[in-house]
Amino acid sequence: MKNILAHWFKRQFDNSQLVILLILLAVLFAVVLLFGQILGPVLVAIVLAYLMDTPIEQIKRRGVGHNLSIWLVYLIFLAFLSFLIVVLLPLLSSQITQFLSAVPVMVQSGKEIMAQLPESYPALVSAQQLNEITNAASRSMTEFAQQALAKTLGYIPGIITVLIYLVLVPLLIFFMLKDKRELFSWFTSFLPSNRSLAEQVWSEVDLQIGNYIRGKFWEMFIVGSVTYIAFVLFDLQYAVLLGALVGLSVLVPYVGATVVTVPVAAVAFYQFGWGSEFGTVMLVYGVIQALDGNVLVPLLFSEAVNLHPVAIIVAVLFFGGVWGFWGVFFAIPLATLVKAVISAWPKLEQSPETSLIT
Repeated sequence: MKNILAHWFKRQFDNSQLVILLILLAVLFAVVLLFGQILGPVLVAIVLAYLMDTPIEQIKRRGVGHNLSIWLVYLIFLAFLSFLIVVLLPLLSSQITQFLSAVPVMVQSGKEIMAQLPESYPALVSAQQLNEITNAASRSMTEFAQQALAKTLGYIPGIITVLIYLVLVPLLIFFMLKDKRELFSWFTSFLPSNRSLAEQVWSEVDLQIGNYIRGKFWEMFIVGSVTYIAFVLFDLQYAVLLGALVGLSVLVPYVGATVVTVPVAAVAFYQFGWGSEFGTVMLVYGVIQALDGNVLVPLLFSEAVNLHPVAIIVAVLFFGGVWGFWGVFFAIPLATLVKAVISAWPKLEQSPETSLIT
């Protein structure tokens, strides 16, 4: 067994292409893990510049000059950023505070309704069991609301960090777009010339990553906006907050939609109670989720991410635990990268270089 492992190890890692690829991946992951917080504005700027590069190229294909294309896309980005800061974020922050303050009232209302269950269904649940369950749930929800509200108010010192991001990120994005070729040439000058395998893997992943990030951004925007409009038409409370939650829920496939259903149902039930309005709100919400999964996703993602649902969930859990929000956002592209490396690995054994070694 020891000889078999030694032979396999020698046969694989005698291939300089594979060693270079693994070193590049290890350095990339190490930089993000060790310096992710320090280089936060740079990493955010890289992601946004990557997103903005495609519309710039599309505008250039229509005969618009390079610099003018950059300025057009960049000004649209600044306008959208200004809308988020001036309009959306203050409204969202206000609704979060109001919602957290109303959680104890919602819990109490739910307890009063649940207290009627033993009378209606005495064979299913006793008054003592129900009392224990509701008391535990009430304590948990109230503590969660109090802690979340305290943390929300405690984020005020982080305003300086936010201001740093608001200044540095747009500035970095502009120079990354303007001097993309020079920066790319400078970066690749540090890489070994014998890196064809790394370039092959990147070319296979690039289309997946680009389509996924852009598609996911538009999916979040469309689903969140449509949900917000629908909830406003029903005059549902916390429409901005719930719309944002539904939009963000698409980041976590199979799980996000299920989890975010709880606050949507809780707010609708608290406001309307059992009745036709509650049923209509939940029906419309279900239709939005169905259209997202069966119509919007196939339209947005031109290149399907061929990953098993188990692999997607594991990737979300792993990368989300390592990198938080950005780990969840990039879980599927990173899983696609791992899959591309694994898929390319057996091909090395049949390549001319490895056949000479064996």
